[in-house]
Amino acid sequence: MSELRIFYHEENRLRISRNLDTIKTIDLKQLIWIDLNDVSDEIETELEQFLKIYIQEDEEIEEIEMSSRYMQTDDSIVANSNFLQTNYTVEPVSFIIKNGILVSVRNVELKSFNETVKKIYANSSNFLTGFHVLVTLLETRVEYDADMIEDATDLITQLSKTLNTEDDLDQDILIRIKDMQEKVMIIRQNIMDKQRVVSNMMKCNFFPVDLRPRLTLIIKDINSLFEYTRFGFDRLDYLQDTFLGLVNLQQNKIIKIFTVVSVIFMPPTLIASVYGMNFKSMPELDWKYGYPFSVVLMIAFSGIVLIYFRRKKWL
Repeated sequence: MSELRIFYHEENRLRISRNLDTIKTIDLKQLIWIDLNDVSDEIETELEQFLKIYIQEDEEIEEIEMSSRYMQTDDSIVANSNFLQTNYTVEPVSFIIKNGILVSVRNVELKSFNETVKKIYANSSNFLTGFHVLVTLLETRVEYDADMIEDATDLITQLSKTLNTEDDLDQDILIRIKDMQEKVMIIRQNIMDKQRVVSNMMKCNFFPVDLRPRLTLIIKDINSLFEYTRFGFDRLDYLQDTFLGLVNLQQNKIIKIFTVVSVIFMPPTLIASVYGMNFKSMPELDWKYGYPFSVVLMIAFSGIVLIYFRRKKWL
C-alpha cells in the first residue's frame, strides 16, 4: 500500500502529514522524517528537487557492494540496509539523511517502522532530528533480529527433541535441519549488514555526538547476536551429524542381518551343491536314507553357525 508520512515539530508538538506540499509551508529545521512507502515516481522526483537529494532506484538499493550500501558526502549520508520479515524474506530499505532530515525509502510495510512511530509518539521530545529517528529504527530492527534468533533457537530445540532414537529417523527431519540452517544464515547476513552500516556511521564526522554511545551499544548488541547465530549453527551441525550417525547405525544393522542370514545358509547351500552333482560313483545316491541325511546335515550346520554367532554376541 502506497503511503507518505511527514513528521515534523510545530509548537512543541509532533505533527504528521500525508501531503507532500506540507514541506513547502513549514520550517525545514522542524522537519525530522519523511517516510516513503512504495510512493510514485512523481513524489520522489518532487522531493528530490526540493531537498536537493538523490533517491536511488530499486536496483541500486539492492546492490550488495559496500560502496553502494553506504555513501557519505560533506553533509549527507546514504545507507542501504536489508530488513528481515517474519517469513524470512529480505526487504531493502534506503536511508538518506541531510541537514538533520531523514528520508526512508521502502516498498513494503515493516513492523520495525511502525514500532518506531509508536516510540516517537510516546516521547516526541527525544526525537529532535532525523539522526535520532534513524538510530531508533536501527535499535528496533536489532531488537526484532534478537526475537527472530530466539524463535529460531526454540525451533532448533523442538527439532532436537524429535531426534531421540533410530525409530524417529525421517527424511523430513533432514529437510527441516537444512531449512533451519538457511534461516539462521539469513538472520546472520541481516545483522552483518546492520553491523557494517552502523560501523560506518560511527566514522561520520557530523553524526551527533550524543548518539554515538547508542551506536556503540548497537554494535555490542549485534556482536552478541553473532554469538547466538554461531551457537545455532553449531547445534544444527550437531543435529545433522547425529541424524547421519543414526542412519549409518540403522544401515549397519540391516547389512548385519543380511550378512548373518547369508552365512547361515552357506553350509546348506554347500551341501546341496555337493549332492546336486551327477557323478555315478556317489555312494549316497542309492542310499535309502540319503535325502533325510542331507536335510539333517543342512539343519545341523545352520544351527551350529547360529549358536556360534549368538555366543559371539553378533546377534
